[in-house]
Amino acid sequence: MTIRKLDYQHPGLPSIRRRLSSLLYEGVLLFGVLSVTFFVPHLVLAMTTSILLPGWAVLLHLIVAAGVYFVAYWHFVGQTLPMQTWQLMIVSQDGGKPSIPRLIARYLLAWPSIACLGAGLLWAPFDRDRQFLHDRLAKTGIVFKPKPMP
Repeated sequence: MTIRKLDYQHPGLPSIRRRLSSLLYEGVLLFGVLSVTFFVPHLVLAMTTSILLPGWAVLLHLIVAAGVYFVAYWHFVGQTLPMQTWQLMIVSQDGGKPSIPRLIARYLLAWPSIACLGAGLLWAPFDRDRQFLHDRLAKTGIVFKPKPMP
């Protein structure tokens, strides 16, 4: 899929409410993704071998499993399923497809952005493009997905 160049300053940027709705839907969907990639393997490991991993290993597995999900979808499709529902996509500041290192940075920056009482989300109303703090720092943005050209 080729991504047409988008004007990052386009006035049709999605509203904060739309992006937060997508984020809420993402949380619901993420529960299913983590059930398969995180909970089931730990349950099977504990039941079959009576081994429980230390807390740091469990947390690392959680972060990596969610990271693979997000970065893979953002890289290969440009959007996750909730973003598709809300007609949103991730772009770099120049409007092109973000590189994998930039997407990894976005993912890693989103953790403290959301975990610190949503401070990175509360940044959006004050940002000139209404972007979240982790998007601003990673030099990415959430825009409306362009309609295919006829």
